[in-house]
Amino acid sequence: MKEMQACLSFRAKASALPTQGLARSLSSKWKAGGGRPFKLKYPSRSHIMPNLPEFPFFKPLELADREVLHPRLWAYQPEISELTFTNLFVWRGYYGLTWSKADEWLIFVSETDKGTWALPPVGPEPRAVISGRLLDWLAKEKQALSPGIHRADRRLAEEVGCEPRFAVAPDRPQFDYVYRSEDLINLTGRKYHDKRNHINSFRRSYRFVYEPLGETHLAHCFELAEKWCDLKRCEEDLNLMGEWEAVREALRNFHALNLKGGVILINGKVEAFTLGELLNQETAVIHIEKADPDIKGLYAAINQQFCEHAWPEVPFINREQDLGEPGLRAAKESYNPHHLVEKFSIRLS
Repeated sequence: MKEMQACLSFRAKASALPTQGLARSLSSKWKAGGGRPFKLKYPSRSHIMPNLPEFPFFKPLELADREVLHPRLWAYQPEISELTFTNLFVWRGYYGLTWSKADEWLIFVSETDKGTWALPPVGPEPRAVISGRLLDWLAKEKQALSPGIHRADRRLAEEVGCEPRFAVAPDRPQFDYVYRSEDLINLTGRKYHDKRNHINSFRRSYRFVYEPLGETHLAHCFELAEKWCDLKRCEEDLNLMGEWEAVREALRNFHALNLKGGVILINGKVEAFTLGELLNQETAVIHIEKADPDIKGLYAAINQQFCEHAWPEVPFINREQDLGEPGLRAAKESYNPHHLVEKFSIRLS
């Protein structure tokens, strides 16, 4: 009876969430252009490299780990933006990320002066046992004041939400905004009237060239990112310093991370750039987007151009979360998301 009540309680909370359409689990999605549900397939144990850290032992995240981690992250077909190797790698310093392997699951833990917490275990269902084991370890071994698995996707939330030992709560500031690619490319209809006006004004005011981001652009992207950081006074805000470091890591390792990028040049100078990659078979995720804020309409232009040139065959674009910042939330909502990808915090009851 308690288990049923917990399950009903979780579902009631979820049904009340302020989303514009619930994110669908990829295990039940239909592949774009196909006719069969996507089936998750994980690398067999024979394909797992030896000498990996075994839980509860962890190692710092390094670029060389991509060979091991990327295939398993891709096999999970995540919908949340955190679960790409790129996102984990470029933010590893800010979040103090380390990783381990517990049987069939990957474990990622963040440990900073703000506290210790875990990302959702990545691997096959069921995950209630490994989730409980991880939360127990955070409480007993790491002495976390409020041990939690944060930014958990709906798949994990539903797996553990019916078990009374877990408390599951939505984390609205972390919800990802997902858009239809064709909407961001074509910007058709009344709801995109302002966006079209911004881009048309930009086109009238500047002669620009869009190019795929390549080796010759990287140094200029660094310069633009540094200008952005100076304008934002990054040195006075630890969050912005973390973002600045993530941008630099992505640019330094652009090729090794197998990223796609785009730039807008005005008079031969890089004035905007963006970086992204496939998150799953149906979705690209935009990790970074920077532009000269003094050029009106430039952010709208680089968004539209990158989607048109880099992702025309991908049905959806994930532009990550708003972090609860009102200005960022308004900007993301102004593009009329198709749906929000929900994320949850999971703790022991």
